[in-house]
Amino acid sequence: MSINIRLEKPSDIQSIHEITVAAFLNAPHTDHTEQFIVKALRDSGALTISLVAEDSTQIIGHVALSPVTISDGSNDWYGLGPISVTPSEQGKGIGSKLMHAALSELKNLKANGCVLLGDPHYYHRFGFKPIEGLVLPDVPPEYFQALLLQGTHPKGTVTYHESFSAQG
Repeated sequence: MSINIRLEKPSDIQSIHEITVAAFLNAPHTDHTEQFIVKALRDSGALTISLVAEDSTQIIGHVALSPVTISDGSNDWYGLGPISVTPSEQGKGIGSKLMHAALSELKNLKANGCVLLGDPHYYHRFGFKPIEGLVLPDVPPEYFQALLLQGTHPKGTVTYHESFSAQG
């Protein structure tokens, strides 16, 4: 199966919604608002990068990136997520392809770095790790991870875009 990673198009929006719902349906540690977050990011203009994975017939994965604010004033940092893969296609490397493409897009933007909230065992292979002094309040520190792309590691509290509070 050949997988193509590309930027989202308006005609992809419904598929992205459905994939996101399905991908998080049985996931632990979720309040099942991921699809609302993606929509709110898009509607507010804060969805900086939105990539889809497609096979020859349909979209089977998606990743979103949006700017984050860091209390030390560091600029050009982004939050990765949500990232979603159709449940029947999980475990086939599609999430990894989306991750590599997303990080490549961030490098093209000359981003300083990227943060995410997720399983440390999964995201460590992409270079993500907890950074001392970089925190997301009320989250176990091992699950909040960062990847420095250029410059120096920031120190401070990270705030995701207000769209991450979307409930519907």
